[in-house]
Amino acid sequence: MFDKELALDSLHTIASALQLIVERASVVSTPDDFLCSPDGMLRLDAICMNLIALGETVKGLDKITHGDFLPHYPEIYWSGVMRMRDKIAHHYFEIDAEVVFNTIEEDIPQMISVIRRMIKELE
Repeated sequence: MFDKELALDSLHTIASALQLIVERASVVSTPDDFLCSPDGMLRLDAICMNLIALGETVKGLDKITHGDFLPHYPEIYWSGVMRMRDKIAHHYFEIDAEVVFNTIEEDIPQMISVIRRMIKELE
């Protein structure tokens, strides 16, 4: 068994990072919106920082739950979340704004829903 309080704390941290990503991306309608202005670049930087925090927290959650918790939620590509963290952290100058934009549009809404469900089920 794992420490449920610690897992819940991690899930709440993940939920906060996801919310910040959504808020910071709220005025972005295309990948070019990140690249065509200083404000867009600042938003991209802030979102990438939260994607790093998100991936790092997911890694920590997997560790504290001994790899037994995340597989119960296969609708999220957890290893992809962790790999995206590594890619941004270690290859920052190779970040593709289109990949980040697509992640925000396609993956983040589902992840928010799943994280909420995970929290509810652990509480």
